[in-house]
Amino acid sequence: MKKHKHGGDIYSRNIEMDYSANISPLGIPKRSEEAILASLDRLVHYPDVECRSLRAMLSEKEGIPADFILCGNGAAELIFALANGLKPKRALVAAPGFAEYEQALSGAGCELSFYELKEAQGFAYQEDYFQNITEELDMVFLCNPNNPTGGTVDRAFLIAAAERCRECGCLLVVDECFNKFLDDAEAVTMKPYLEQYPNLVILDAFTKIYAMPGLRLGYCMTANERIREKMRSVMQPWSVSTLAQVAGEAALEEEFYVYEVRTVIREERSFLEHEMRKLGLTVFSARANFIFFKAPEDLAEKLLAKSILIRDCSNYRGLKKGYFRIAVRGHRENEALMRAFAEVLS
Repeated sequence: MKKHKHGGDIYSRNIEMDYSANISPLGIPKRSEEAILASLDRLVHYPDVECRSLRAMLSEKEGIPADFILCGNGAAELIFALANGLKPKRALVAAPGFAEYEQALSGAGCELSFYELKEAQGFAYQEDYFQNITEELDMVFLCNPNNPTGGTVDRAFLIAAAERCRECGCLLVVDECFNKFLDDAEAVTMKPYLEQYPNLVILDAFTKIYAMPGLRLGYCMTANERIREKMRSVMQPWSVSTLAQVAGEAALEEEFYVYEVRTVIREERSFLEHEMRKLGLTVFSARANFIFFKAPEDLAEKLLAKSILIRDCSNYRGLKKGYFRIAVRGHRENEALMRAFAEVLS
């Protein structure tokens, strides 16, 4: 990253439409709102430092033992805990890719190697990826779907990566924070292989799918007790607040919320891609809740003048000016965004 920044900065300027953060367009589940209000009297007590109730519910939902689950203050805390707890000397990440991997690893004194995702290949992983996993590595990060490009790899590719990492004696970290937006989420996740691969860690979060980034709630899954203990050793106690825990528990009780989110995303992503291509933009195929595309370099600035915030991706390693990302939101918002696109691009 050329400069550390993220989407969602609605505080430094007046923003009416935020398309820079990839959050569920349905908003925080109603049950979670109600659970937060009902738990206010519990704030006089410390949170459950072990997140026992939340982990029990996650265990049932994800189909894995509760002991495999470690909760944190968003997935970001867990990424930093992996880096600071395990102290890898050399790691592999994709470029472009999520900024926190590089920041956490570099901050822990780790030397990084980068696998270049190339535009000519649709920013997709290729078979030569496995040649980059060597015995010199201690850790490999793979985001699926990838952020910011939105590309995915299938389970066969992930299993091959896990096998290669096991052969080389390194840890594979699969970030699945956008997995639940996929129609075939269960067919892609690596959760069924946790016991088979003790060198596997999966990251997930409530942030995007349940639209609660302000609460900060994430979790990782691994069958490797040593990894969990090393992560705990560098994490502060009580990092997951009472409000975050009860909101997460309530969200897991929602039966149709995720299905409704996927339906909206599928329909609205198709609408946005169609309209953007009509405007002459280069749109890269994606399956998550955001769209990665190329446009005139000043697009973000022109939209900002209309109080619309999109993600300028030029600070991602491997990208330059003219690459952008937008979230997929509700239809009325998306129609308004496309009208704004048409105005500034004309």
